[in-house]
Amino acid sequence: MQKIRLWIRKNFAFSQRETSGFLYLLGLMLFLMLLPFIFKPRTEPYNSARDQEILDSLALLLDDVEEARRSTFSAKKTSFKLKPFDPNELSEQEWTAMGVKPWLAKRILNYRSKVGDFKSKAEVKKIYGFPEEIYAQLAPFIMLPETTENDREFAGKSNRNYESRNFEAGRKSFKLQPFDINLADTSELKRIRGIGSKLSQRILKYRDRLGGFTSEEQLKEVFALQPETLDSLRKYTYVENDFSPKKINLNTVTLEELKTHPYLKFNQSRAIIAYREQHGPYQKIEDLKKIKLMDEATFAKLRPYLAL
Repeated sequence: MQKIRLWIRKNFAFSQRETSGFLYLLGLMLFLMLLPFIFKPRTEPYNSARDQEILDSLALLLDDVEEARRSTFSAKKTSFKLKPFDPNELSEQEWTAMGVKPWLAKRILNYRSKVGDFKSKAEVKKIYGFPEEIYAQLAPFIMLPETTENDREFAGKSNRNYESRNFEAGRKSFKLQPFDINLADTSELKRIRGIGSKLSQRILKYRDRLGGFTSEEQLKEVFALQPETLDSLRKYTYVENDFSPKKINLNTVTLEELKTHPYLKFNQSRAIIAYREQHGPYQKIEDLKKIKLMDEATFAKLRPYLAL
């Protein structure tokens, strides 16, 4: 032991007191390392039967839960027997009883209060967010014609159906006919219930930034447009099938012009210009796909607005 002390003091420059402390700590560490081997905890032999019993009980519990869920679902499905109904007379509770979500039932009632009664099944189907599977179940029982004369009249102008509505303006009344959204001004838009001066200006501003609407689905992109207002807007507007939007010439457009388009971020606009400066004029529109920042979704939306 004395030789160990001398060796430690010589190699580590410890004092006698420090050497004693070092040896104490070293012994303690060795003891702790050997402790698990000296005092082995007593373990019970593995009982597979017990674990299997627990697993079986859990499986039974899960089966009970699944059966209860199925029973509840079945009860909900059979609690309301479908029969012919007028969608203009149903309350929110009656809609939900037929499987319609509460938020959608409220939207249907809001639509009726703001736009008016449904004239055809096609109008019911056009409610924003109406699930196809729910509509398919309810459609045979809706006491309305499939379409109206106005639906058929305007079906050729776009992929949507329309219907005229009577509005009272003082003592006179007029019929609001569906109109081309790409030719509309604020006065026409404000005739639609739910659209005021600010919203009509916002719609036209977005249309101009785009270069024109190529599809009515793009109306969803207008900022803060409520679902009920969107339903009304889509009901009384259309996009001509042969409409051609304002084009962006990839070989002459500037960064200032490009960055204002709603579908492009600033870094994407800058990358389009940089690619042209590095590689020369674009030979085809699909060359945009070579830009790393240009994802497929953005290119697909932007494609109708591009030209060379």
